[in-house]
Amino acid sequence: MFTGIITDIGTIIDLKQEGDLRARIRTGYDTSGIDMGASIASDGVCLTVVDLGPDWYDVQISAETVSKTNLTHWAVGGRVNLERALRVGDELGGHIVSGHVDGVAEVVAVMDEGDSTRVTLRAPEALARFIAPKGSVALNGTSLTVNEVDGRNFGINFIPHTKEVTTWGGVSVGDAVNLEIDTLARYVARLAEMPAH
Repeated sequence: MFTGIITDIGTIIDLKQEGDLRARIRTGYDTSGIDMGASIASDGVCLTVVDLGPDWYDVQISAETVSKTNLTHWAVGGRVNLERALRVGDELGGHIVSGHVDGVAEVVAVMDEGDSTRVTLRAPEALARFIAPKGSVALNGTSLTVNEVDGRNFGINFIPHTKEVTTWGGVSVGDAVNLEIDTLARYVARLAEMPAH
């Protein structure tokens, strides 16, 4: 369980295909406080730590996970948003994020508005109905509020702080973005589909 509040930007320092994809991520986290088997959301994907070093950790990523996320675009030197799993008593600053990506959205427009940046994304057809104005989404692991929705397109406003502490400062048109819809939206849609008794 995560909150979508990014606490570090990691750098991919190694990628190996060994049956599954294995990635080594350099981090500012104190790795002595990370347990083997711990979950760390990396660009919004809940991944399990399988090895640790002084300033890095390794994760193993199944072909299924790679096929459903933007991890196909990961490359050595790439930067990723990181969040450690929520602990009992932690502040819930964003919204409940599972780390299970629902699909990949595409950045279709980027426009600076004052110090902020307005980004328009296109959701996959099957997920668009779950995205509502003023609702929450997790994009590359970041908890964000939707400004407006127009069919499959939806807009997000990034303030300077968010651009500084996440990878969103380098967003470009054409970027593939991990999208996790709000759990509450999923349940509301499911209830609306059920016949009344």
